[in-house]
Amino acid sequence: MYRYDEFDKQLVNERVEQFRDQVKRRLSGELNEDQFKPLRLMNGLYLQLHAYMLRINVPYGCLSSQQLRGLARVARVYDKGFGHFTTRQNIQFNWIKLEEVPDLLATLAEVEMHCIQSSGNCIRNITSDQYAGCAEDEISDPRVYCELIRQWYTLHPEFSYLPRKFKIAVTGSPNDRAAVAVHDIGIRMHKNDADEIGFEILVGGGQGRTPHIGKTIRKWLPENHLLSYLEAILRIYNLYGRRDNIYKARIKILVNHLGIDEFRKQVDQEWENLKEGELKISQKEIDRTNAYFQPPTYEKHNNNDFDLISFRKLNSEFNNWMLSNVAKHKVPGYAIVNLSLKGPDRVPGDLTDHEMDCVADLADHFSFGELRINHRQNLVFTDVKKSDLTTLWKKLKRLGLATANIGQLTDMICCPGLDYCSLANARSIPVAEQITNRFENLKKIHGIGDLTINISGCVNACGHHHVGNIGVLGVKKDGKEYYQFTLGGSSAQDASLGKRTGPGLPANSAVDGIETIVKTYLSIRDKNEPFIETYRRVGMPPFKEALYGTD
Repeated sequence: MYRYDEFDKQLVNERVEQFRDQVKRRLSGELNEDQFKPLRLMNGLYLQLHAYMLRINVPYGCLSSQQLRGLARVARVYDKGFGHFTTRQNIQFNWIKLEEVPDLLATLAEVEMHCIQSSGNCIRNITSDQYAGCAEDEISDPRVYCELIRQWYTLHPEFSYLPRKFKIAVTGSPNDRAAVAVHDIGIRMHKNDADEIGFEILVGGGQGRTPHIGKTIRKWLPENHLLSYLEAILRIYNLYGRRDNIYKARIKILVNHLGIDEFRKQVDQEWENLKEGELKISQKEIDRTNAYFQPPTYEKHNNNDFDLISFRKLNSEFNNWMLSNVAKHKVPGYAIVNLSLKGPDRVPGDLTDHEMDCVADLADHFSFGELRINHRQNLVFTDVKKSDLTTLWKKLKRLGLATANIGQLTDMICCPGLDYCSLANARSIPVAEQITNRFENLKKIHGIGDLTINISGCVNACGHHHVGNIGVLGVKKDGKEYYQFTLGGSSAQDASLGKRTGPGLPANSAVDGIETIVKTYLSIRDKNEPFIETYRRVGMPPFKEALYGTD
């Protein structure tokens, strides 16, 4: 994985000392909150309901065991003993004391981490496929291009004050695991007939109060023009994006207003002045960056999985875990293992300091000291020997991280909601906990099959409810919490936005509503048909009738 060079180290260390002085001036009263707010946001520091929240970047979701131990130290020393992994492959800490932030940032710098551009109207943490470099279906490793993009946009002077926050995602696989269609810019890797790597570029995706699926602005872009084309898009957005209305400031509004053809015309005109300039990526630079992502030294596979097959036959719990939590690796004899941060007695996406230390130890022993965060708030070991799977499963089970539910109903995306967030209208975490308790029987969950539930506590959609097969949105009505449902959303290759079922249900009926939707699906699906396919086949009527009855 990428390691800091001398420029990264200097930049991060200078920022730590700069912010130390800014915090000192805020605590002394030299700066008031209005003056301090833009400074703290540049360093990922938010003022939430109960305390400051700090968001830490994890570029394209890649973590070393050393970095995870650093995060465990942050949780232990500066927070209340836990952290929350987010849908941007970041981690947040919710109980931060302002006077301790500079020392916290210095702690992060020791393990090559920072919070720069994790908030504010700038280009945020770039995200990617959590299986990058290891996936069996991968065209090429997208982390190489993610890193090139990260270096391009970090503290880019022209894009430090955009009309609104800006998010980019990259996938190197035809099976989209990075939700690229709901990003401001989505990048899909392809190869042309000459076997050359290039990209399809999508623009104008996003969620929030006005959700949009991204539109293809360019079907094929050679890899050496990636940065110049992104720069052209950002320049047009920076020039014409709305700054007078926060609700109309995202690039999706501009693309929808101009239309994709006119927006493409404007971008192409700008690109003509950039494409052959200093942003053109040389093969030497691609090769240099690719050297950071060379695979580990894999052992040769002996082609004997007899013990693994035998244990699966003898242990149904382990077999279920293999079916849902273990993915195919491109190297024979190895597997990709998903660690579920969802399950009984777990807040979705949370990990304690003790668990972080234990996971770091397991990463050292079983996955070459590396792990990933995915956008569904779980962790991943990308390089596990098949011969180690039974041992690893037992250790994860003791930690409570082996729930066999990846891609299943209880593998929910869930924002912090009203328990922490000052923007939320309703709680999310209790709803997720109630759903988990209602559907705690894993045998039944596996019988239900692939089904995603995403929960947001407000219209900002941090829980990605628009692209959940079942989306749950918390709203406030007459001072009480209600929950609206959407059906038919997907963040996969065939991305779609969910449609509302109808009026929201009161908090004490929300989980009953989820169960009604699931039972209706099971009663009308074709054999083994996933929820999203059933919904697309039959539409909303049977679900709406089951929820609200007939007129």
